[in-house]
Amino acid sequence: MDAQGRGRADDIDPADQWVLNPNTGEYELRLAPSSPQSGVPGPRRPPASDTDPPARARTDAPARSRTDAPGRPRPGTPGRAVPPPRRRRGAPEEPLPGRRGRRPAKKASKGRKALLWTGGTMAFVLVAGAGAAYFYIEHLNNNIASVSDDGASTGGFQKDKAINILLIGTDKRTGKGNESYGDAGSVGHADTTILLHVSKDRSNATALSIPRDLIVDVPDCPTTQEDGTQKIIPGTQDVRFNTSLGQDGRTPSCTMRTVTELTGVKPDNFMVADFNAVKTLTSAVGGVEVCLGKDIDDPDSHLKLSKGTHTIEGEQALAFVRTRHAVGFGGDLSRIGLQQQFLSALMRKLKSNDTLSSPSKMLKLAEAGTKALTVDSQLDSISKLKDLGMELGKLDTKNLTFTTTPVIDNPAEKVKTTVVLNESSAPQVFDMIKNDISFTAVKEQKKKEAAAVAARLKGTKAPASEVRVRILNGGAVAGSAQETLSWLQNEEGVTKSENAGNAPAELAKTTLEYAPDQADQARRLADIMGLPGSAMKPGESVTNAQGVPAMTLTLGKDFKGAGVSLTAPTKAPEGVQKSTADKVECAQ
Repeated sequence: MDAQGRGRADDIDPADQWVLNPNTGEYELRLAPSSPQSGVPGPRRPPASDTDPPARARTDAPARSRTDAPGRPRPGTPGRAVPPPRRRRGAPEEPLPGRRGRRPAKKASKGRKALLWTGGTMAFVLVAGAGAAYFYIEHLNNNIASVSDDGASTGGFQKDKAINILLIGTDKRTGKGNESYGDAGSVGHADTTILLHVSKDRSNATALSIPRDLIVDVPDCPTTQEDGTQKIIPGTQDVRFNTSLGQDGRTPSCTMRTVTELTGVKPDNFMVADFNAVKTLTSAVGGVEVCLGKDIDDPDSHLKLSKGTHTIEGEQALAFVRTRHAVGFGGDLSRIGLQQQFLSALMRKLKSNDTLSSPSKMLKLAEAGTKALTVDSQLDSISKLKDLGMELGKLDTKNLTFTTTPVIDNPAEKVKTTVVLNESSAPQVFDMIKNDISFTAVKEQKKKEAAAVAARLKGTKAPASEVRVRILNGGAVAGSAQETLSWLQNEEGVTKSENAGNAPAELAKTTLEYAPDQADQARRLADIMGLPGSAMKPGESVTNAQGVPAMTLTLGKDFKGAGVSLTAPTKAPEGVQKSTADKVECAQ
């Protein structure tokens, strides 16, 4: 895209003609005043042939060639990459109000520009500028392949809630030049899996890697077949996590169910990428700079690099994220660390080069990203992907934490080839994600939480024998109110308690409502039950069966059982390895 291609010979940088509309959050084409220009249609597909393969996109969408590249010159429009907005035929182009000549567009904060979509071993940066290129959107839609989530997801991410995206990289040898990678004849197992959690306020995110050799139980999986029928694929116990995809015809929805059973976190959406994602997307951004703490020569991954920093892309980038024998202990866990370093480096590259403000780079990324992705049926269009991208774009990369599910060597094996959950720390990591707790200790969030806890939990505590409370079941497992009553009376000395049956409505969280003069009783009960400050609700007392004022304890869906603390962890457990996307780390 050059100035003369737009009918101008003056010295205008085309990138400056794309500006961010603060009202829509999308990039739009803004041209300086000039002579009238005719509208130019969008990309056309070549004539279809009888040998053309079937399109991967939805069958009700018009076909587009997947080989059309953004920015490819067409007859009569030399150098044109994206056509200008249409206007009425013959009408002169009107100058924008208040614009005289060229004025640099106001740049968005670098820390908030990077839209992060990490697919398996790759981050897919996509679409922020595609809103203006409306002639090109249908072509991108047809690049995207989608499969059913089979009811395993939440139904799709929502803008007013925390976001959980399951990102899967397969070891299937699809794509040109990938014959030497992965397992020969592989059906496409879950070779690399990341659960990306983005906080409700978008201030922080956690990318949790799940080792492929982790021993798990794969549940029964209702799966949509190619002919549209449903088939339940039987679950298996004590198998490698990577068999949750591909094995016995399992689809990504089965990996989603396995992750839910493992972590307790139900993903909103999934994205699946193949080997080509790494190659094409690193080339689209002009390469990624990585750091090595030693020389690497790995004949299995074909990676040969000397100690120091290198800019890698294409085949070399794929070899980097797949190497494992030459780093760390030579296993899958060492490779996970390398992949996390690579993704952090990619994020820094996107931020430093202002990729999202460059129309040419955005078009290359959009083309490469949509071709490399397979997404769930709730996320099968550029419009939906753009909405997700805009939410992820609010994140500052310094608050993106990469971590790995805590594991230990499988004690049942003499030759250590698989791992099992570290029960002393893994549940805490999962709880932090479920409770939207940041691994990066975001200051503002910590201040709010500390203030709430200090105001409600600090102070004198009444003796347990003086605590009066009515217990309601508001969404916990049946019998929880009676179980809690027995525990409080028999083991904790809260004898002035009673079972009040079921609450009038279900609650997501357990709450304790009390009157101001019952604050000391509330603090004692909170201490006994492990209630967080957020569970304590100053309000009114109720009259119990003896006609005496009492507090109301309503057991919500989060209730885990009598004697089990409900206070969520406020920091990662000791020994859990983590890194943030803004830090440069060298592979060892």
